[in-house]
Amino acid sequence: MNESLYIKNATVSLPSGSEKRDIVVEDGRITGLPARYANIKELPEIDAEGLTVLPGFIDVHTHGGAGIDVNAADEEGLRTIGRFFASQGVTGWLCSVLTDTPEQTLWCMEQARKVIEGGPYDGAPLLGIHLEGPCLSSEYKGAMPEHLLMHEASVDLFRTYQEASGGHVRYTTLAPEIPGVEDLIPQLNALGITCAIGHSGAGYDESITCIDAGAAAITHCGNACRLFHQHNPAIFGAGLETDVYVEAICDGRHLHPGSVRLYLKAKGWDHVVAITDSIMAAGLPDGEYKLGVNDVVVVDGDAKLASTGVRAGSTLTLAQALRNIMAFADTDVDHAVRLMSDNPARLIGFAGKGRIACGSDADLTLVDASYEVVRTIVGGRTVYQA
Repeated sequence: MNESLYIKNATVSLPSGSEKRDIVVEDGRITGLPARYANIKELPEIDAEGLTVLPGFIDVHTHGGAGIDVNAADEEGLRTIGRFFASQGVTGWLCSVLTDTPEQTLWCMEQARKVIEGGPYDGAPLLGIHLEGPCLSSEYKGAMPEHLLMHEASVDLFRTYQEASGGHVRYTTLAPEIPGVEDLIPQLNALGITCAIGHSGAGYDESITCIDAGAAAITHCGNACRLFHQHNPAIFGAGLETDVYVEAICDGRHLHPGSVRLYLKAKGWDHVVAITDSIMAAGLPDGEYKLGVNDVVVVDGDAKLASTGVRAGSTLTLAQALRNIMAFADTDVDHAVRLMSDNPARLIGFAGKGRIACGSDADLTLVDASYEVVRTIVGGRTVYQA
């Protein structure tokens, strides 16, 4: 249920930069940003003195957290992930389903549908589903199980998944070199699915062809993809040159800080999307975990496949990513937060989310002077408080 409130004495991160403002929230939406105290409707108040109010974080690529793997998560398991994410400032997320059997994937669609359509709870709302595969390259499969990859694109399979999900598949990752992907992209766009390209050894020309066909992003750019070469810039170069979004895992492991700065220099602050690509180990100690059908070992916070030592997702949270981006790029919070609020909202088409402005959803993250999350608000309702 959406709620009304008045946040006073806050430093507010607006599209134009941080300012001292109050925030008026009515029925879950921001209706005023007065520069002086003006609680004329006598709404319930939150005193945010000493805190900064940020637009709520949106994670469009994550496989789990808090001991729960998305591919094995039932309805309550997905809510458990959402509760953990709320403690990290997340106000909306997509559950990323790793390539799996059609039967298990359909089960995942049904569980996600129940949560999405089940109404509010004390956690970050599940906003939709990200299908990472199955049309991905064997050579750049990463943690994807080889025997479950598809080597020819099929719109029928995606229609089946979209129907089972109730229309909640919002995002998918495809490899351009898989036969049929170029034709598949506009068909998926018509189904309401934003397409990214990744897990791919595609050359430059193949990648540009898919971008021209409607692909909107590069999945974890620089990871599990063919890298730049001066004679063939490949998918990596196509992503940096064109106007697509690039996902970035800003944990300091998947990308060197200099690579993050390169992305920002090439793309600007409005076309880089911070993701976690987190697995069930996020928020937990080192140990043995799962990622879909894979066994994963986490040592010093670094997740790798037990069988091959290939890196398998991360233990990153968006709260930590915010602090990392500020350090990597030597920038302020107003710039850094764009990568996990406005940018993912625009990529997936979440109207009314991702920024603090009149008319926007009151999805807000309150942080202290160290940029630690102290309160998370969704639709005007507090879903986490430290």
